[in-house]
Amino acid sequence: MNMRLSFFQAAVALTASLAGLNSPALAEDSSLAILPQKIELRSPSDRQLIIVQRQSSQQHLGQVTESLTLESNDSAVATIEDGIVKPVGNGTATITAKVGDQHAAVEVVVSGQEKSTPYSFRGDVLPILSKRNCNAGGCHGALAGKGGFRLSLNGYDPESDYFNIVKQDKGRRIEFAAPEYSLLLNKPSTAVPHKGGLKLPRDSEDFQVLADWIAHGAVPPESGDAVTERLEVFPEASLQEIGATQQFSVRAHYSDGTSRDVTRWVRWSSTNDTVSQVNDEGLATIMGPGEGAIVAWYDSKLAIARTTVPYALDADKSAIAGADDRKPRNFIDEHIDAQLKRLNLVASPDCTDAEFLRRAYVDTVGRIPTLEETRNYLADTSEDKRDKLIEKLLESPEFVDYWSYKWSDILMLNGTLLRPTALKTYYQWIHGHVEKNTPWDHMVREIITSTGESTENGATNFFALNQTPEEMTENASQAFMSLSIGCAKCHNHPLEKWTNDQYYAMANIFSRVKAKGWGGEGRNGDGSRTLYVATSGELVQPRTGKPQPPTPLDGEPMAFDSPEDRRIKFAQWLTSPNNPYFARAITNRVWANFYGVGLVEEVDDLRISNPPSNGALFDAATQHVVDNEFDLKSLMRTILQSNAYQRSSKPIAGNEAESRFYSRYYPRRIMAEVLHDAVVQVTGVPSKFDTVAFPGNDKQKTDFYPEGTKAIQLYDSAVENYFLSTFGRNPRNIVCECERSSEPTMVQVLHISNGNTINNKLQSPQGRVEKLLQLRRNGLSDEALVDEIYLTCFSRYPTPDKRRELVQFLPPVNSAEERATIEDLFWGLLSTREFLFNH
Repeated sequence: MNMRLSFFQAAVALTASLAGLNSPALAEDSSLAILPQKIELRSPSDRQLIIVQRQSSQQHLGQVTESLTLESNDSAVATIEDGIVKPVGNGTATITAKVGDQHAAVEVVVSGQEKSTPYSFRGDVLPILSKRNCNAGGCHGALAGKGGFRLSLNGYDPESDYFNIVKQDKGRRIEFAAPEYSLLLNKPSTAVPHKGGLKLPRDSEDFQVLADWIAHGAVPPESGDAVTERLEVFPEASLQEIGATQQFSVRAHYSDGTSRDVTRWVRWSSTNDTVSQVNDEGLATIMGPGEGAIVAWYDSKLAIARTTVPYALDADKSAIAGADDRKPRNFIDEHIDAQLKRLNLVASPDCTDAEFLRRAYVDTVGRIPTLEETRNYLADTSEDKRDKLIEKLLESPEFVDYWSYKWSDILMLNGTLLRPTALKTYYQWIHGHVEKNTPWDHMVREIITSTGESTENGATNFFALNQTPEEMTENASQAFMSLSIGCAKCHNHPLEKWTNDQYYAMANIFSRVKAKGWGGEGRNGDGSRTLYVATSGELVQPRTGKPQPPTPLDGEPMAFDSPEDRRIKFAQWLTSPNNPYFARAITNRVWANFYGVGLVEEVDDLRISNPPSNGALFDAATQHVVDNEFDLKSLMRTILQSNAYQRSSKPIAGNEAESRFYSRYYPRRIMAEVLHDAVVQVTGVPSKFDTVAFPGNDKQKTDFYPEGTKAIQLYDSAVENYFLSTFGRNPRNIVCECERSSEPTMVQVLHISNGNTINNKLQSPQGRVEKLLQLRRNGLSDEALVDEIYLTCFSRYPTPDKRRELVQFLPPVNSAEERATIEDLFWGLLSTREFLFNH
């Protein structure tokens, strides 16, 4: 067996990128549709970019540009040129699109043309500066600004931006008598030297807007100004062909009930450049098959446009051998099958019983099946044996250990951050709730509202790990909502909708959380500290020097003078079925554990600008969790029973190129702790866990883990073990799945080849090799020996050809090479992808 080759192949399998295939032609029996379908122009400066799409059965197809004519029936009301509708006079006009004998029309309502509406700082000036990247982090939006001129990042602080533009340095940047010669315009237009280069051509519309704003007195932002509440992008979803282009347009909806086209000021990006790429004007090019999204950013708000590009098949789907044609088992299959059909993908067939057995054990309870369990399951001929196995696993003690460990990752149980007794109490609290199958929302509420002694109420240690209001806010958001809001601590979030004010409003919820007690002396102290909530105290927002009203993200503010524990209302908001983040976060975490790929990737990054691969399925799975009152076993059972989970991991013709839509089970390397325990189970030799490693070279002995303790039962991520560190154990320093690594490395290859974990266990006189050696000498046939090794390592029997090959490989009984040969046979299997990967 060539272990190096097998593991190199594993590395290639994990890191290889798949090229897209050509897409089939889209439906030809389509009609025309104009987007948006409602146009209102309320001022002389308003305009609307319209998009003409093919449409079939309410599904938007590609954009129409060739042989297209656009006309207005009343040029005294509105005109159209290059797809842009401009107002002329009050009234109503109709814009008609024609291609051959097909046509579509949209009504345009024009008002407010009798008065000149001055440009505003908040609504017109800041969008231009943001679009031109003047207030970006690499320019004047940097913490220290550039060239003595500083703007808030992406315009999050209009008041300070106005002061710095109009009044700072005695108003040197604004020239009211000759607006077009203001330094604000001369610099970016390069009329005078500008290190940032040309940003604002003098003949551009944006230059004229800024000049007009200055000419009308550079009106400052007011508290009553309309603010952007949401964005609407057109087309919101479309079915595209490879090589096609698609223009997008965006309307902003404001707090005063108005809306307008802001396409020219939007910043664009793509979530998947292999599917579609987009330029600065919102024109996307379709690159390859799959589903991707175009992200539109304007005024700290985002909108998503989904693009679906079908895969190409070299043959008719019905003619592909082995394709899965089973009826959906549950709602998961219904949504996945619908997406596969939409993408022109085929599903791999059902996996074998042996594959399902090992897969379900690893994913559900964090271990491989034993020899006896494997024999019994494979011999079972009942039709419902998979369902019976699922129920057995969900009720097993190992389920409790495995999921306690998973939640310990999220809650950062780390002996370098908590002292031993407090750490153990925290773990026992988690383990007890998993054992009782406490609903997830109940567990989280108990954590968020916890008080008391840290060595008695383990949940309080969440606040021992996070001791400032800011840390409490950021880690609660990441752990329980998969939201990374840390960027908003200094400025509005550049990739999300969260503002600097929202961050400090959220953090102020935790401003009264206090603790007393020193937690004992030294590292051997018990970690005792008492958590309590004061009746007064506020967190000051640094930008304003005043506290923000304590408010959950997108929630209702609480009164400053209320003496009650603010965390109670926050916990109610957080775990409410109406909270769009809480249920989705835990749904995605559970989903990724079983399918290997989250509906949102990365698993704990639920940004609006990071949409799910199957939005309808994500919504349905989240609703399932809510409907079952956060009993996570219900979702796990549904996943395990689905056809999608039980599909073969082997690709077939028609689904080789996809990795996000669940046409097959995606093989992945087993997580470090489970892999370690699998080696222990196969060899029959346990590991010792008797040392805690602190930062640097400082180590300390521990007797918390008796002999026979599994890696999955270690509640302290600081327990020293070279194998676990080498294979990417989560060190639990921060709340992030990114801390766990499944990437293959040469160090892993060398450790499997020459390290002491596998080799020492195979050589142990108390291990499985020695027992099999004695059985062989007492009459165990070579065929039975090979079978037992395969069943122990792979949870399956060898093929007849492989059995014959290995039997011939075995030396005579009691020969000098006998033990070394059996060790090599085990080592050869333990080093293969089939053992190292779940498949």
